[in-house]
Amino acid sequence: MQVFVLDTERKPLTPCHPAVARTLLARGQAAVFKRYPFTIILKRAVAEPQAEGFRLKIDPGSKTTGLAIVNDRTGAVVFAAELTHRGEQIKASLADRRAIRRSRRQRKTRYRQPRFLNRTRPAGWLPPSLDSRVANILTWVNRLRRLCPIGALSQELVRFDTQLLQNPEVSGVHYQQGDLAGYEVREYVLEKFHRHCAYCGQGDVPLELEHIIPNSRGGSDRVSNLTLACRPCNQRKGDQTAAEFGHPEVHAHAKAPLKDAAAVNTTRWGLYRHLEALGLPLEVGTGGRTKFNRMRLGLPKTHWLDAACVGASTPERLRADGIHPLYMIATGHGTRQMCGTDRYGFPIRHKPRAKSFLGFQTGDLMRAVIPKGKYAGTHLGRIAIRFRPSFKLNGFDVHPKYLTVLHRSDGYAYV
Repeated sequence: MQVFVLDTERKPLTPCHPAVARTLLARGQAAVFKRYPFTIILKRAVAEPQAEGFRLKIDPGSKTTGLAIVNDRTGAVVFAAELTHRGEQIKASLADRRAIRRSRRQRKTRYRQPRFLNRTRPAGWLPPSLDSRVANILTWVNRLRRLCPIGALSQELVRFDTQLLQNPEVSGVHYQQGDLAGYEVREYVLEKFHRHCAYCGQGDVPLELEHIIPNSRGGSDRVSNLTLACRPCNQRKGDQTAAEFGHPEVHAHAKAPLKDAAAVNTTRWGLYRHLEALGLPLEVGTGGRTKFNRMRLGLPKTHWLDAACVGASTPERLRADGIHPLYMIATGHGTRQMCGTDRYGFPIRHKPRAKSFLGFQTGDLMRAVIPKGKYAGTHLGRIAIRFRPSFKLNGFDVHPKYLTVLHRSDGYAYV
């Protein structure tokens, strides 16, 4: 993975090879600007040639989103990352808050009365758990644009062609017999059954699409009648239904909604409108095309490789060897709760007015060089501040004078 480069005015230049970055740092011609993602800033002005065509490609997911910056001219993957969302945590936190408020109302303790349901929601409103996914992606699109001269965007807009899934005869022969024929349905069923045989549970084996109620017994080709089976199970089942084969739960699972796909389909247009407002050329593609491109290139299934394969702009040869993606986990910026409560809803602590002390903030990544004592040596980790000169680092107390900031807390953890 290449290193981002900024000029003396903090404008993005063409990324360079890590060896070039090491040479510039060793000669004192550049300094470390940011560690995640790793970025250097030049100390002298340079004449930058015309920037190459870099494209940021996005594969939105319910739990994890893949990001990849691809050089359209050479087909090289410049940067790759996987962004883990915290939508489930937000949903759980809102449920906890709702339960505490309900409990305090019923006990007639200190709390306001519930509001009337007369408040309107703006157009395009999303629940907080879903809106956070869009906000996470937009945050990183804007951050990467400040570090790399990105000239175009690609987004996987339609996760699944639901009309085609429900009615395979919806369109003409050309669509059905094109390059993407069958990829939408197969990818949908693979995700629903977690890429395992529905009957024996085996994974990492060749899987086949199989009819729960066979066509010879009146079964249709609708996606609700399809499942995955390894070849031995498919042959043993023959013309039996799944219930007759001893697996009545398969039919119920096939009809169950795909929650993660629903979350992606709900947020896709909101993300599209925000990306379109950035003013860059925006390409969109379906999940079936992403799967087709990845299979054509012979690449394994990962979120960042799916992102690199989004859309028709995917080059004939994608250079992704030796890429180690950056794993980014959304952690949030703390809580807005002004009064902490115990499990019964009674106040036990109050939020301090300040969030920082002596220029440090909880969550900052630090290097501590302790000269003597029980913990003498060099330590790396994130701090938890107190409002006195004694912070927590890796489970022990350290004085701020021994600390050097490596990376400021920005709402994400990195691996």
